[in-house]
Amino acid sequence: MTVLAWCVAFLLDSLLGDPPGLPHPVRWIGALITFTQRAIRKTCHSDLALRIGGGVMWLVVVGVSWCVAWSVLALAEHIHPWFGWCVEVGMIYTTLATRCLADMARDVATALRQGSLKESREKLAHIVGRDTSQLQPAQITRAVVETVAENTVDGVIAPLFFLLLGGAPLAIAYKAVNTLDSMVGYKHEKYRAIGMVSARLDDVANFIPARLSWLLLSAAAWLSRQDAPAALRIGFRDRRNHSSPNCAWPEATVAGALGVRLGGPNDYFGERVDKPWIGDARRAIALEDIPRTIRLMWLASLLALGLFALTHYALAGA
Repeated sequence: MTVLAWCVAFLLDSLLGDPPGLPHPVRWIGALITFTQRAIRKTCHSDLALRIGGGVMWLVVVGVSWCVAWSVLALAEHIHPWFGWCVEVGMIYTTLATRCLADMARDVATALRQGSLKESREKLAHIVGRDTSQLQPAQITRAVVETVAENTVDGVIAPLFFLLLGGAPLAIAYKAVNTLDSMVGYKHEKYRAIGMVSARLDDVANFIPARLSWLLLSAAAWLSRQDAPAALRIGFRDRRNHSSPNCAWPEATVAGALGVRLGGPNDYFGERVDKPWIGDARRAIALEDIPRTIRLMWLASLLALGLFALTHYALAGA
């Protein structure tokens, strides 16, 4: 029943995505982060105090997320096993973001295709942390490809990995780790101290999933008739071309598969950040690279689901 729950949840995410107005644990986690951060900033003022407070915030948010998920699931299973199974499916569904990520990427591509530069910048701003106000079409396309590649790890592979390790409660806890990083894990002056623990522990959580993405996205490149050998080669060659120890793995693999160059300098919170380039510019990036990257994401996600399902059966039979 466990793997069936995974598959049903994956199917629900593929069909429904994240409908507006639907209750979602990430929104509640975000509200808890906001509340906790405000309380810490009121009492902690030095860098050291903010770092300690940031560590406490991480423990509170991740701990509460896991405990609530475990308690709700245990209560549902106590009421009836089938009700518990349905709640488990719902929890897993909320940890996956494949359809949502694909839809947001397509929205940017559609605006670009229609020639609406302003709209494409606005839609891109919903899915990236960089300044989009001055980006040109090629830069917007590159940002979408990078985001889809990177979030293939955060939005699908990593949640499924932690689902394998500890079920739905641990997958929810991972979403708390990831949400903390996305809200406070920046090197900008405002977040550098309070977000240090969140950023470092997000790196730890994504260490294995990011490296799995190298293999899964390379296999997806082969299945979609992209350049799989280049995906493997450049994915490994440029794995360190990023300030994050994890982000370059999926980005470099996708860059190799498509034959384009990603990365480079960007503006974050008004500050210029010089990033190294990733991949080889065998050709200029094109609008069609967005649907190609979305296809790679879907295939890699299905491969991850199959891999972890087989691993579960192998461990269960051992």
